[in-house]
Amino acid sequence: MANASLIVAEARKWIGTPYQHQASCLHAGCDCLGLVRGVWRALIGDEPELAPPYTPNWAEDLQEETLLEAARRHLIEIPIGGAQIGDVLAFRMGLGAPVKHLAIVSKVSQGKATNIIHAYWGRSVVETHLGPWWSRRIAAAFQFPNF
Repeated sequence: MANASLIVAEARKWIGTPYQHQASCLHAGCDCLGLVRGVWRALIGDEPELAPPYTPNWAEDLQEETLLEAARRHLIEIPIGGAQIGDVLAFRMGLGAPVKHLAIVSKVSQGKATNIIHAYWGRSVVETHLGPWWSRRIAAAFQFPNF
């Protein structure tokens, strides 16, 4: 639980950071991947690989699971229903679409994730309720490696 608390505390430092596509700079700008990358750098160290350049609709254009495959290389996949505080959720924004959004679980109630911290277009990094709209789109769940 100590690691989970550290992950959420670090992610909460990013709240209010403006959305900036492909960025990962605390208070200056980030996207959803940039938030996860920033938490990784703060708590684990150097990123295991550089993120390749990507367009806002890269996932739809390429129809490749680039983000999901990268998460599987560097995070520990867990059952979706088992996601707890500090875990990373991966989302499909449309039926049959590739994964293209990430969030960090910030609150759990009765064993289920209820709140997430994430960055998405048109907003800053926010902590929001994991309501039905988001829940239906969860494609995978991961833990950060031990640190």
